[in-house]
Amino acid sequence: MGLPFAAEDQTVEDCAAATCSIRSLLPEELAQTADASPHLMHYLHLAPLKDLGIPEYYEKVTRQLATLEKKNLIYRVDDELFVHIFPDPVDARDFYISIEPAMIDDIDPLLAIIEVRLLEYVEELSQAETDEAKAEVLIRAVDECCKVSGSPKSPPKENGSGGGNGGLFGKGNGKKKGNNAPIQVTLEQLAALKYLLVRNKLGMGALEPLLRDPNIEDISCSGVGALFIEHKIFSALKSNISFESHVGLDDFVLRMAERIGKPVTYRNPIVDATLLDGSRINIVFGSDVSKGGSNFTIRKFTATPLSIIDVMSSGGVDSTMAAYLTMMVGEGMNIFVSGETASGKTTLLNALAAFVPADAKIVSIEDTPEFQVPHPNWIREVVRGSMSADGDGVTMFNLLKAALRQRPNLIVVGEIRGEEGAVAFQAMQTGHAVMATFHASTVEKLIQRLTGNPINVPKAYVDNLNIAVIASAVKLPNGRPGRRIMSVNELVGYDKASDSFAFVEVFRWNSATDVHEFTGNMNSYLLENHVAPKRGIPPEKKRLIYEQLQRRAQLFEQLATQGTNDFYELYRFFAKAQREGLL
Repeated sequence: MGLPFAAEDQTVEDCAAATCSIRSLLPEELAQTADASPHLMHYLHLAPLKDLGIPEYYEKVTRQLATLEKKNLIYRVDDELFVHIFPDPVDARDFYISIEPAMIDDIDPLLAIIEVRLLEYVEELSQAETDEAKAEVLIRAVDECCKVSGSPKSPPKENGSGGGNGGLFGKGNGKKKGNNAPIQVTLEQLAALKYLLVRNKLGMGALEPLLRDPNIEDISCSGVGALFIEHKIFSALKSNISFESHVGLDDFVLRMAERIGKPVTYRNPIVDATLLDGSRINIVFGSDVSKGGSNFTIRKFTATPLSIIDVMSSGGVDSTMAAYLTMMVGEGMNIFVSGETASGKTTLLNALAAFVPADAKIVSIEDTPEFQVPHPNWIREVVRGSMSADGDGVTMFNLLKAALRQRPNLIVVGEIRGEEGAVAFQAMQTGHAVMATFHASTVEKLIQRLTGNPINVPKAYVDNLNIAVIASAVKLPNGRPGRRIMSVNELVGYDKASDSFAFVEVFRWNSATDVHEFTGNMNSYLLENHVAPKRGIPPEKKRLIYEQLQRRAQLFEQLATQGTNDFYELYRFFAKAQREGLL
């Protein structure tokens, strides 16, 4: 980990001095925060504030900050971590600097000695059953091995090799020696040692600061060099975390794969897995299959999914579209959300899950677990790769066939790519509601992929799919990137004589105005012929369903105004309203 600028020649003592020249220049909130977090003050002495200017400080960043023309700000991630965002004048990507307690001088020699001393705590660590208990042992070990003094002294030398910091995951290789004199450290060094040991031993090493930032969506390592980030607010950024050599990168990838229980080898160089926090990772190992060397991509996991109100607030859908889609989910319509990678497909599918009737039984089937539902009666199934040359893996096709025997009210498929698609349409024919994500940019291409190899859904079955939602990453009228639902389409039927499919576009995104147009107003086949009868509306009054749609849209607008956007809170609210017959 480095800094993308030449650091000023400042020491820890300079940062903590009462007469600090930097502190007087800081806004009061940033100054007080830096007083409580010495590593932040230390970083501010290193940063080229004369060129950048004094950064603004935010306890929490919001989407409104995306409109800043020149970004120079620091925000808090948690009790230990901060982030500095500032522009690179020669690159389209701004800098993302992780500010950690370890960002102080002369910490590596101290860490090397602590690594050796940890051999005395091996038994305690092995007896600790949880990561929390292990963290307590590591922190106590540092406290017992170190003695705080006013200024750091040269650390005592171990007999023989002092070991090493074990790379990015801190794997010690020293041996226990007789010299156990206390290690003289400052308070800042003590905090840094505790942080580094817990980060390296129990976390994901150098990646930990990025994984702990809830504002990051994607982390990308394209080989040697800096890691790239997709930020929810500030879009494309480049990190100060980097790999300087292919050997170091390969070592990190091997250790990371071992940590998550999915080892990579030259024989099996490609791995899809789930990190400790649930994030999705794809690893490609070695220069044999990737000319730039090992690489990996992480799709961050969100502990609490975005709600439909969150999707509305970001402009992905409008209130009428949200009302329409949630009504369709509540009535058991079959829905595919289709689009390219990172277009918001899974986000929307998750948001809609809160509107499945609360008493429903749900079965989800995925390659890597991303889908989340608040329902208690939920079976979450995950594909398992082959454990041997005999091909004893459990495929999505296997799991989908098994799901038909589990009497679910809804089957959710993480992504349809192959023969499981035909089984999904058989499930629709037998009365099971199915929701899934799919890779196609238009309804026409979606149908082409469904009816062609390797999915091979019979054309006469395609109209069992009620709704095709097309999502995309777009450039907004203000020039900024965004995610929008491009269209919502109702599949009406297949004409064998003309070999054509009929579908109705009920919503369309206007790229010039960034407005979703309700093109199916008073002309929705599903609302009038499927939803209205299920809600007890007689055929001659079927257009009353549009009044119900608008009432729900107004409710969503009111909830957004009130700030009621929690995924689980919305689920409880609508579950109660459904029980009481209010929706």
